[in-house]
This record gives sequence, C-alpha cells and structure tokens, in this order.
Amino acid sequence: MKKIILLMALVSNIALSADVDLKKSKFKWRGTKVTGEHFGEVPLKSGSVEVKDNKITGGKFVIDLTKMTVTDLQGEWADKFLAHIKNEDFFEVGKYPTASLVIEKGDGKTISGQMTIKDKTNPISISYKKSGKTYTGKMEFDRTKYNIVYGSGNFFKNLGDKVIHDKVEVTFSVVLK
Repeated sequence: MKKIILLMALVSNIALSADVDLKKSKFKWRGTKVTGEHFGEVPLKSGSVEVKDNKITGGKFVIDLTKMTVTDLQGEWADKFLAHIKNEDFFEVGKYPTASLVIEKGDGKTISGQMTIKDKTNPISISYKKSGKTYTGKMEFDRTKYNIVYGSGNFFKNLGDKVIHDKVEVTFSVVLK
C-alpha cells in the first residue's frame, strides 16, 4: 500500500506533455488606429503544452505569419492590407515567417514566458481560463518592442489621424488533443 501511495505521489508531480489541436485552436488578432480597427486570424504552425495538476506549466507555440488573414476587409482591400502588414513596415514575413511563444511557468490562472517576433524576444504574461481540454484568454503586446514601428505616434510626429496604436490584442482558444 505504501508503494502505491508513493507511486501516485510521484506520478502527480510529473508534468504531462500534450499536443495542441491545430485545426480547432484559434488565434484572433485585433489592431486599432485613430480612425478604426482591423482584425483577423493567424494559425498555429505547431503547439504543445506541459500540464501538471491541471495547470499549464510550460510549452511552446509557433504561429504561421505567412497564413495571417484579415476578416474585416474583402477583395482588393483585404489583399492590399495583407500585403502591407506582411512587408517590412510590419511583420516582414518573407524574412520572419513565424512568431513564437515559449511558456516558462504557470500557476493555473496565468502563464509567463518569452514571445519572439522578428527575432526580438520579450517577456510576456497571459491570463487564461480552462474548460475541459480548452484554454481561452486574451493577451496584449506592444508591437514597437518587436521593431514594428510603422505609424506609431511614439516614433513619428504629425501623423494626425494616421496614427496606428502600438498595442495589439490577441484572443485565443487553445484545444488540446
């Protein structure tokens, strides 16, 4: 009996790795400017998490920026917008086709780690909620910390109503397999 209890205690301290369901998981972005907003989706290229005691304790997500979409525009306007945010003014997708998030720790409500965009890495903390195999939440990041300064009022003067806000919002729903 003591061996069974000891074995159960050891197993409960082991973090289990789980793959992310790439098709069911969603990452939706939203960027704002003085005169409005744009939004769309960006798919996961890969993802895995470590779970211990029903809490995310580690993991890694790779986002495929080449497949970023815009959902508030259609046709020619959507094509022009996507070409612009994928060029060197913004994400420079030809040179940096992915972004990543490495989770270093979690407490059951918040994860923290390092996010990398355009070879620039910065710490990030993200609150989330769990429901079954699904983790949902919202994160914000300052795009200028990743050398994305186009249209920023903090870097350029006299932009008037052409200012693009520095904060980017990403809501997510991560589903484990």
